[in-house]
Order: sequence, then structure tokens, then C-alpha cells
Amino acid sequence: MSQAAITQDTSASLTGLLVPLADRMLLVPNVAVAELIPYRAPQSAQGTPSWFLGQVSWRDLTLPLLSFEAASDGQPNTGSGSRVAVLNALGGRDHVKFIALLVQGIPRSVKVDPNLARSDVPLAPLELDAVNLGDVQARIPDLIALEQKLADAGLI
Repeated sequence: MSQAAITQDTSASLTGLLVPLADRMLLVPNVAVAELIPYRAPQSAQGTPSWFLGQVSWRDLTLPLLSFEAASDGQPNTGSGSRVAVLNALGGRDHVKFIALLVQGIPRSVKVDPNLARSDVPLAPLELDAVNLGDVQARIPDLIALEQKLADAGLI
């Protein structure tokens, strides 16, 4: 979700989700998250990138589970508060409807003012922007690029 997408409708605030990771907070539209499920150990595969944690079962599907931190040059972290956010896929691939993201804790809903205060901080790969929401600095992830990273690695 880009800054332009966040500020597109100036007549009303939008609802977003603050998604806690090990080393940062992500801000995503609440419609991007299909469901939050308890962490379960994924079925891992040999020879995959460190950011790809394996496959997890959800409903009657098998979803790729990834670490946003590791995909954007950080380290994967599976702590005691780990959960899995099932995200709606945005890349337009008919065979990919959902992907799974490792998160640390429970996302919380926030009203996002159309006039967000941008945060002037260096962005990591897969981050479109950074904003300040009160006392919280949140990163806006490039969810389409994240899905593309899975496709480029042959994982979806």
C-alpha cells in the first residue's frame, strides 16, 4: 500500500492493521489480512532461502510461510508470541490466493488519518514508506513485491 493509496480518500479515515514483527511494525490495510492463526511449525524444504520458512496448512490449503524481516535483509524470529497472518494475495496469480506471514503478537486495528505524518527513516527492501501513527513508527510493506519474491524463487 503506497502513500498515495493511503491518502487517496481525504474525506474519511481508513482502517489499517498494525502488525508486530520482531524488529518493526507494519501497517497494512485491514482487508489485506484474511485471518490470524496460531503459529505452527511449517513443513520445511531443503535448499530454500532463509526468509522462506516452509509450508503451513490453513483450512484446506497449503500456504507458503515467510519472514518479512528476513526477506527485507533482517533475521527470522520465531518467539513465544509468534503467530501467522494469512494475507490475501495481491499479485493477480490465479493459483495464489493467500500467503502466510510470520508475525510476533496480535495485530491491532487503527484508524489511519489521510494526512499521515511520514517518517524520514531509511527504508529496508520491501518497504514502500514509513509513517508515524502517534508514538508508533510503522513501515508500509510492498505486499506485491513480497509475493513476487516468492514467485521469483519458484515457491508459488
